[in-house]
Amino acid sequence: MGSIDSTSLLNEATGGTAVGDQFPLLPERVKEASAHLNGSALHEHALKKVADAPAPPITYPPSPWKPRFELENHGIDEARSLRVVVIGAGLSGVLAGILLPAKVPKIDLTIYEKNADVGGTWFENVYPGVRCDIPANVYQSTFTPRTQWSEKFAQGSEILQYWQDQARKYDVYRYVKFNSSIQTAEWSDDEAKWIITIKNTSTNETFVDRADFVITATGRFNHWKLPEYPGIGDYKGVLRHTSNWDPSFDPKGKNVAVIGNGASGIQVVPNLQPIVNRLDHYARNKTWIAGSWAGDERTFEPQYFSAEELESFKDDQTYLKYRKELEAQYWRRFASTFRGSQENEEMRENFIKIMRQRLAKKPELLDSLVPDFSPNCRRLTPGPGYLEAITEDNVDFVQTPIKRFTETGIETVDGKHREVDAIFCATGSHAVPQYKIIARGVNLSETWKPEGKYGFPYTYLGLATPGFPNLLYVHGPHAAGPSGTVPHAVEVQLTYYAKLLRKVSSQGIRTVEPSKQAADDFVEYSDAYFATTVLTDNCSSWANGGKAGLRISGMWPGSAAHVTIVRKEPRWEDWEYTYLAKSQNRFAYFGNGWTTKEADPESDIASYLKVPSEIDLKDLHEKWWDWP
Repeated sequence: MGSIDSTSLLNEATGGTAVGDQFPLLPERVKEASAHLNGSALHEHALKKVADAPAPPITYPPSPWKPRFELENHGIDEARSLRVVVIGAGLSGVLAGILLPAKVPKIDLTIYEKNADVGGTWFENVYPGVRCDIPANVYQSTFTPRTQWSEKFAQGSEILQYWQDQARKYDVYRYVKFNSSIQTAEWSDDEAKWIITIKNTSTNETFVDRADFVITATGRFNHWKLPEYPGIGDYKGVLRHTSNWDPSFDPKGKNVAVIGNGASGIQVVPNLQPIVNRLDHYARNKTWIAGSWAGDERTFEPQYFSAEELESFKDDQTYLKYRKELEAQYWRRFASTFRGSQENEEMRENFIKIMRQRLAKKPELLDSLVPDFSPNCRRLTPGPGYLEAITEDNVDFVQTPIKRFTETGIETVDGKHREVDAIFCATGSHAVPQYKIIARGVNLSETWKPEGKYGFPYTYLGLATPGFPNLLYVHGPHAAGPSGTVPHAVEVQLTYYAKLLRKVSSQGIRTVEPSKQAADDFVEYSDAYFATTVLTDNCSSWANGGKAGLRISGMWPGSAAHVTIVRKEPRWEDWEYTYLAKSQNRFAYFGNGWTTKEADPESDIASYLKVPSEIDLKDLHEKWWDWP
């Protein structure tokens, strides 16, 4: 082999040009070194000398690439704090105060409650006979049950105690501001915040709060309403809505009137009848009196648990078995809501049989009570003791329409006047919020009224309304199906909102609202679905806003299991977003390419690794809180 000519190799590699000339972006000190090398006669020696020398520091030139936006200097897993205001501290508000702090990192939560304590409808309703018309073991949270209910169908005071106990157990009280009545909530596009005006009902002073999100949790029966009869302001006796009962009033020996035969009217009548002198019961609408909601035996007298039953419930597995069997009955009563179904026909026959038996003392009342619409068109009311009460001699069952109120009583259109010491109105609640919710010049309540833009509570999946950013509803329109349980439905809805809030706080989202197309598609589906059910029979109910023929908005268009699946995973494509980044780049929240865990040498960067026996493949890598 011949010797290797280093000069030839160098010339071949450089194309005959000086070392460094073919790399115009190299630092000058590198070019200077190459020039010295090329000028030397002893190339081999020079190459050896350069090879032995320490490498000079190199400063790289700036990139010619100019990005359109600057990276945000934070880890992708850094979430911002969201200011969230919940309106109402009833069942839904208490559950919000428990679940949202557990599921939404850095949440800044305040719950405004107009009353002096939590409990909502169970705090307000103290009329005689108020109790739950479904079993207490069903009407409780799924995750913090009470095993020692004293009665199967608990009185209102015991239900109130349960929810107040949970609020204490989970420290919900720290979030609640009492005696705080919402006056207005107005959206500011400039601030991307809700500006909320609140009135302190103790001092009558008003103050303002701001929130990134408002969640209404006032329920369906929060804002009671008196009837709008002529002369109602002239009446001089005791006038109360059943939801605004005066505990100081003693009805014993008095002449009283009860207007309405909804849930509260049906409960209060049999409790007043034995103690009053005379009771005039104005029942304009016919109604079904159910034997029970789901096959449970009901009696007017309290149905206490035995000491043996309560003792057995202290065993977790025994109580779980009892609770599952009981709750399952309420999930499997869905078929009776469909028009023409065998289940609905059997229900009708059974209810007529029960009503005939209970009206034995005045059988002529049966035709006055049996409706011309199907069971389940209106909310079923078991009403133990009600039918027996209206057959008693001291009760006048009046279906003649009311003409007017007078100073001393009520006059009907047939000219008959009945004087009474007190009038109790079981006349329902307002279907729309009674405080103003305004966004971009539009008042939500006005659009929902029958004469408004939409004419019904217009929503996307009962969750939110287009045009009202960062506004969510808990147990409002389309809240739950005609089966299942209220607490479970609320928990599922709040879990959905926790996912939405986590997305907003962690992905640089400024505002979120459903698209109009998504909401319109939901309304179209709902209309088609409800047309197959008895809910669209010719009856007035809170499901249709109190007027037959209006759209059904008080029920979910499907079963309880159906709505649970729909709300299990958000359809993010149905929502519209704006972003915090000036560029409006949806990926700006990617940050600097790091996570905060990586920057912390003490963090468990491999938290996903578990003992094999603890791994369930169904939820592998699906826990939102467990990532590198």
